Amino acid sequence: MRRMALVTLVVDDYDEAIRFYTEALGFTLVEDEPRPDGSRWVVVEPGSAGQGGGLLLARAKDEAQRGRIGDQTGGRVGFFLHTDDFARDHARMLAAGVRFLEEPRHEPYGSVAVFEDLYGNRWDLLQPAAH
Repeated sequence: MRRMALVTLVVDDYDEAIRFYTEALGFTLVEDEPRPDGSRWVVVEPGSAGQGGGLLLARAKDEAQRGRIGDQTGGRVGFFLHTDDFARDHARMLAAGVRFLEEPRHEPYGSVAVFEDLYGNRWDLLQPAAH
């Protein structure tokens, strides 16, 4: 069986990224281990630990990487956070200060709203329509 395990997200600071993803988005901190080069191996997942589909939060190492923070997908939605209760998660995220770029929409494929993470990367909060 094959599955996508991690996607790297370049961040400015480990601790501020961990706070945002765990507190504002409700992710689980799965790993936070120091590495010999002074970096850290930091993994967060949107569900329970071990379910996969996590983010490797990687602190930018140079100017080229710093230039990509917040714009890793050229300004388009690059990340999709599925939920089983759109209204609950939308309200919780708003209360936590998450910046939504639009009002919720109800499309044939589900309920959706675009939001930005703390660096400006665009995400969809999406509750897929029942089939």
